[in-house]
Amino acid sequence: MSIKIRKEDALNYHMQGQPGKIEVVPTKMLSTQLDLALAYSPGVAEPCKEIARDKEEVYKYTAKGNLVGVITNGTAVLGLGNIGPDASKPVMEGKGVLFKKFAGIDVFDIEVDASDPELFIKVVQSLEPTFGGINLEDIKAPESFIIEETLKKNMNIPVMHDDQHGTAIISSAALLNALELVDKKIGKIRLVVNGAGASAIACTKLYLSLGVKGDNIVMVDKEGVIRKDRTDIDEIKEQFATSRDIRTLTDAMKDADVFLGLSAGNVVNQDQIRSMAKNPIVFALANPDPEIPYDLAMASRKDIIMATGRSDHPNQVNNVLGFPYIFRGALDVRATSINEAMKLAAVKALASLTKEPVPELVNKAYGNDKLTFNREYIIPKPLDPRLITTISPAVARAAMDSGVAKINIEDWEKYNVELQQRIGIDQKLMSSVISQAKKNPKRVVFAEADNQKILKAAQTIQDEKIAIPILLGNRKKIQELIKENKFELTGCQIIDPFEEEEKLTHFGKLLYEKRKRKGVSLYEGRKLMRDRNYFGSMMVEVGEADAFISGLTKDYPSTISPALQVIGVEKGSSRVAGMYIIISKKGTFFFSDTTVNVNPDVDELVDIIGQTAKGVRFFNFEPRIAILSYSNFGSSKGEIPNKTREATRKAKEKFPDLIIDGEMQANIALNTPLLAENYPFSNLAEKGANTLIFPDLVSGNIAYKLLMEIGGAEAIGPILLGMGKPVHILQLGSSIREIINMTAIAVVDAQNEEKKNNK
Repeated sequence: MSIKIRKEDALNYHMQGQPGKIEVVPTKMLSTQLDLALAYSPGVAEPCKEIARDKEEVYKYTAKGNLVGVITNGTAVLGLGNIGPDASKPVMEGKGVLFKKFAGIDVFDIEVDASDPELFIKVVQSLEPTFGGINLEDIKAPESFIIEETLKKNMNIPVMHDDQHGTAIISSAALLNALELVDKKIGKIRLVVNGAGASAIACTKLYLSLGVKGDNIVMVDKEGVIRKDRTDIDEIKEQFATSRDIRTLTDAMKDADVFLGLSAGNVVNQDQIRSMAKNPIVFALANPDPEIPYDLAMASRKDIIMATGRSDHPNQVNNVLGFPYIFRGALDVRATSINEAMKLAAVKALASLTKEPVPELVNKAYGNDKLTFNREYIIPKPLDPRLITTISPAVARAAMDSGVAKINIEDWEKYNVELQQRIGIDQKLMSSVISQAKKNPKRVVFAEADNQKILKAAQTIQDEKIAIPILLGNRKKIQELIKENKFELTGCQIIDPFEEEEKLTHFGKLLYEKRKRKGVSLYEGRKLMRDRNYFGSMMVEVGEADAFISGLTKDYPSTISPALQVIGVEKGSSRVAGMYIIISKKGTFFFSDTTVNVNPDVDELVDIIGQTAKGVRFFNFEPRIAILSYSNFGSSKGEIPNKTREATRKAKEKFPDLIIDGEMQANIALNTPLLAENYPFSNLAEKGANTLIFPDLVSGNIAYKLLMEIGGAEAIGPILLGMGKPVHILQLGSSIREIINMTAIAVVDAQNEEKKNNK
């Protein structure tokens, strides 16, 4: 679905904290004088001498092998045109972030003040010693063709203009699969290309490599069909000129099998689509508005296969499916170029991946129980974790086979593991949860809606359709905050408990029935319902909301207590627990219990282990559980080692299908080589732990907070485990992003609750 972007939000995002989106982080220790001497003078002289002796040693001693230059002159930036190199920098930083997120590749963005192609080429070419590869970006045609071809010819590292080849590779994979579905041969199809810029030319050239016949192509630019008798076309367009008697787009569309649009929005109508051949394939890739709106195209005829560049429709042609993984494969074999064989390998890998069974993780992320190869799934989804282990090896193999690789990969299984470790497949965890939430938004009641952070988060949540926010609090104060901050929350339900006399009475009676033997009178029940944590919890209990979120401004115990009294624990559970997700460079880990049980005994610890295992699986991870202590397998005596040792024994008996071990120290649990060397008998020795069970709340709480503040880790949570219905408690003072993340988790929790109740 289309995301609403506000100017203020975009500007704040780029300037908040440290301006921009990137920074340089050292990869070596710099804590002592020796470290500094090794990093710089005099120690740095040694690798310098080795590289001077053999230039290839630069890959051994520097970051060059994992460093790409994202370079532009700002002459064709997105839909903004020639805005210059300075104004293009936010886009180039953004491209660098995508490289890092999806392929673990580091980037320096370079904005060159040179509109003259020769000067630009000279500057970029001189940077070859710095980079392992060059990604050209946002350079206008026809100069972009000249620049790329010259640099490819003169440089000994991979060079690719992603605006051209990214779309070409992704759409080619989509084309192959679409043709397979409609049983058409690529050598016989009639192709119409609307647009004659860099991307359109690159797509058409790659289609020719796949087998499309030149005589069957009609290309259209702003002046009409590119014909041989036109005198206003350059030599690049001339290679696609037709001699057929076709002069308009309408003429060209008649009986065409495939339409490729890389032009402008709303230039194609339904009649033109209806005039196409049986089972037409329409790739309307103009952004943000396709050449014909998706709904109109789909309504024009039933046999159409449609793709756009948008995420709110099936078959999104998104360059992020290609460039990170193509460069990853090229860098890993030190390719001297990205050639046609490598591009075709990426095409075929993408096309093939689409036809493989889709992981449950991806199905959940896109809210589709059975994503399978069909007319609405002709290319993989951007959040598919298999992309890096499918495309990068294919590109690397092609580089080796075509003779442009300087080194060979021998152990492909080991390489796949390294690829996964580079990006941490886990980085996509919250993206996956948010995508899943968007597929079936649920009603989420916010108990602290008279808080500016909650309202700002609610605006984003409503805009992105992650959830349907219900704002609970003082109506006047909420409305004043909305007006004062110019929030756009029209249509968002506001509930003030003090205005709800009937509900206060009704909810109070319900609480009385639940708690009358625990000291709550009818009067007390009604009085408690004036507390928004009680009122909001009861809304979920009676089905007026699907999930409840609170805790931004109150301490954890006073927030969770009302929910426990009103909703209680889930059937079959005896307690709740709090879990944090810790996302670090080393991977994703789950910490429990960090917020609820102060000093659990052995049996309580076993219950927490069971709840945590379910919570970890909720996020599509298989739990590998370490029960933590200050002792390793009986090495020390004491109350905590004895407790965790016995809890481990009982948990293994109760949950025989789980990978569990303990008691053990935290560093042993996380340092797999150390664990394997010293305790090879442990069932965690092969892969290590991803789920840590702490012996008490103090140790768990301290651990996650230290990691957040000084460990550079991102913490998501606390996620409340074992509640009867979706209730999640925010950390005191949570950021807007954390509120949005927790809301997405609550929505997915509610979706699962709905599925469970419908069985």
